Amino acid sequence: MSNDPTTPVPASVPAAAPAAAPAPDSPFRAEPGDRDLAPQFVLPLVVRIERAAPPPRTDALETAARAVLVMLGDERSTGDGAWARAMRDWQDARIRKVVRRARGAEWRRAEALPGITLTGKSAEVRVFPPVPLDGWPKDLARLQVSGTDLDDPEPPAAADPAAPVLWMNPDLDMSAGKAMAQAGHGAQLAWWALSDGERSAWREAGFPLSVRTADPARWGGLTTGGLPVVRDAGFTEIAPGSCTVVADHPALRR
Repeated sequence: MSNDPTTPVPASVPAAAPAAAPAPDSPFRAEPGDRDLAPQFVLPLVVRIERAAPPPRTDALETAARAVLVMLGDERSTGDGAWARAMRDWQDARIRKVVRRARGAEWRRAEALPGITLTGKSAEVRVFPPVPLDGWPKDLARLQVSGTDLDDPEPPAAADPAAPVLWMNPDLDMSAGKAMAQAGHGAQLAWWALSDGERSAWREAGFPLSVRTADPARWGGLTTGGLPVVRDAGFTEIAPGSCTVVADHPALRR
């Protein structure tokens, strides 16, 4: 996440499609292209962090990833739905996500805005329809982008190999907010790569998934195995082109 608490800075932008090289107008192309000339939108996510009971980091990452999937699969996001135009505008440009934090009255004001709240084991994340980069609702624009420090009290259990896993790069040190945005990117890439039937099955199952840090010895193989890979655009925290997440959905394994 950005260290500037006053400007809505994109947490990151995924910059590479799986396997084949991206088309010239791909939202995951690292170099400037036609999508950069389109009006730019951002998908806002707000994580609830109360001082007395912050959520575990992994729970927050997994909840953010599911929130993105729920937004993508919601009937209001497609066809003639209330959010469909905003979703199309967002996906026609760069695929940007910003994670902000809220507590107390800030969280209650955020919940009053149109969106969807996802609850994990203890984490709460609310996702909102895309907004213009310079057109944030007042109650979201005032929320802090920086200052999110989340940890796992205990190491997370091993991931279920039969379920989707979003593997995080073991060599990158990212804030919780940055990592939440990256997990959301990975979930979105997996969603796009699936067939309609596979998407429906995932949605009907409640979007089960895990977010785990990859074993360093496996990371190279994961990034070259044909699975969807997120490459960061380098707006915040890490170098442009860094591989951040591999989306390992069982239906996409070769």
